[in-house]
Amino acid sequence: MKDIHRSASDRVIAGVLGGLSQHFDWNVTIARVLFIVITIASMFTGLIAYLVLWMIMGNPE
Repeated sequence: MKDIHRSASDRVIAGVLGGLSQHFDWNVTIARVLFIVITIASMFTGLIAYLVLWMIMGNPE
C-alpha cells in the first residue's frame, strides 16, 4: 500500500489536500472546494481535521 504524504508541489498551506488528492487520484480543485463547503457547513470542524491530518501525514515528497 502506498503511503500518504503531504504534497510538496501542489500545496496552498501545508499540502494536505494536495497529498490526499494525489493518493486517491482526485482533482485537487474539487477536493479544496469540497473541503471549504464541509468546513463552513460543519461550523469549522473541518479545520480541526485538517490540523490533525497535517500532524499525522508524512513529510512532503
